[in-house]
Amino acid sequence: MQTDQLNGLIALKAVADKKSFTDGAELLGVSTSAVSQSIKQLEARLGVALLARTTRSISLTEAGARFLDQAGPALEQILSAMENVGSYAEHPSGLLRLNLPRAAYLNLMEPLITSFIKKYPEVTVDVFFDDDLSDIVGSGFDAGIRLSEMMAKDMVTLKLLGPVRFVVAGSPKYFNKMGRPKHPKDLLSHNCIRMRVGTNELYDRWEFEDKGKDFQVQVSGSLIFNDSILVVNAALQGAGITYCVEERIRDKIESGKLEVVLGQYAAISGGFHLYYPKRSQVLPKLRAFVDHIKSESSKTK
Repeated sequence: MQTDQLNGLIALKAVADKKSFTDGAELLGVSTSAVSQSIKQLEARLGVALLARTTRSISLTEAGARFLDQAGPALEQILSAMENVGSYAEHPSGLLRLNLPRAAYLNLMEPLITSFIKKYPEVTVDVFFDDDLSDIVGSGFDAGIRLSEMMAKDMVTLKLLGPVRFVVAGSPKYFNKMGRPKHPKDLLSHNCIRMRVGTNELYDRWEFEDKGKDFQVQVSGSLIFNDSILVVNAALQGAGITYCVEERIRDKIESGKLEVVLGQYAAISGGFHLYYPKRSQVLPKLRAFVDHIKSESSKTK
């Protein structure tokens, strides 16, 4: 069935129920002329008049009445669905699946998600922790949160935090025993706690900047985790040095539990972004979530 035929069927049902082109058009949210044109095109395609029109009334012809007797139940479901969609848009509901690093949730998203579910109790937020470069679309997620350098291309993005610095940090206990590196190359003689991203990728090339030039140092150490929280915890215990977003450990720095070294070589990232495919903009649950983040962010500026 072509689109114009379906439009004509729906228009016919609406006009027949309301006994008015104007009221039928209002029900469908279109113009009266659009409804009239759709029905005329349907009649022309079928080769039979479906409505009897006079200056004072509108009624179904015998062919029109027989036609709606058979097609009416299906059309009723379509119209009901259209009304429900409008209600759904006003009151977002359903399952909103988010893919993000655990650290981003604890340090950034936890209060935003908590306030969101209070505002929209009909939405269930499914939070999946993941540090990998996952395909959120292929995995069935509505949106993801990553550093700007890690996001998939051709996505709609919303900045959450940034720019951010990547710093090297360790406990005073560790540095008092092992010494403080003066240059990133000094890390080659230190126990660096590394992060595994996904199943196979080991993040052991730490990035730095010097006089506007980027460079990397391939580090090594006796501990590898696939959880950024555990990496920081190990550094707190004096097991080695960590490399992470400064904001992630700011409270530990301010309390003196961790100490930043090589700050003059810190690399800068564009920051954390929420991202999602363009086609997802029509989803009321996601649109409400994006609007909520924008609203809450404006309160803190």
